[in-house]
Amino acid sequence: MAEASRNEKYSGPYAAQKERYGRLFSGAKAKSRDFSEAKGNPAAISDDLVRLKETVPGGWGWSGTVARGDTLRIVNRAATPGVSMLFYNAADPTERFNAGDTMKVQWNARLGRGRVLFSDMGRVLASITDDSCGRNDVLTGGSTSATNAEKYGDGTLRNTRDNFILLAAKHGLTKRDIPPCLTLFAPVGVNADGAVQWEGPGALAGAYADLRAELDLLVFVSNCPHPLAPGSYAPKDIDLIIWKSPPPDADDFCRTATEEARRGFENNARYLAGREGTAS
Repeated sequence: MAEASRNEKYSGPYAAQKERYGRLFSGAKAKSRDFSEAKGNPAAISDDLVRLKETVPGGWGWSGTVARGDTLRIVNRAATPGVSMLFYNAADPTERFNAGDTMKVQWNARLGRGRVLFSDMGRVLASITDDSCGRNDVLTGGSTSATNAEKYGDGTLRNTRDNFILLAAKHGLTKRDIPPCLTLFAPVGVNADGAVQWEGPGALAGAYADLRAELDLLVFVSNCPHPLAPGSYAPKDIDLIIWKSPPPDADDFCRTATEEARRGFENNARYLAGREGTAS
């Protein structure tokens, strides 16, 4: 009976949607380059390329701008379990990171090297040009006072939601401007029952991720443990490095890996051309 019910669900008016979904999904997989081709960046960054270097203590947050073409490296020096991030168009913060579209458009919830981060306007905010951990979460969201109270028995511990609210206020934004976030160094998956769960040991000490800005960005960082991370509440310091990365080649992996990414960058080009035309 259950199988018959499922078949009925996808018959009649739903059949066309199911067929279209299958066609788009197959096409997306067929158009993808092998993500092992993504070369990454040098592990060591030359001092003359470094524009800014800061340390974010465990539990605290940071906000700053990253110019288009520069790269923000997050270094997880002591294997803290999760670093949450938000991204905004610095010229218009009403355009911001869209976790749902980033997954949906790329048909992938396990973001790593070679993937891009989409805004709610269909443009690419940042490219993940390197990622030594390979497991980053866009399903769960960051910690809150409620998740800390439930997990650690103490709702007064610093958490990502409150960090983001404080950072937003510094830039004239409110809690209504805080969308679901990206959390780096978080091996989160979905079990057979559809529930999210922490998988594996997490990032190794010294793991890093490089995010190249594809528009001028306002970035928020919260150095608080992922709400599903095992163990006690013990976030460690992380390092942020903004560095002058080389201009992307014509066959830049992040820009050409999928048709969806290409369309996102075409949207970027139209937007940037319009801004330049307005400025002139």
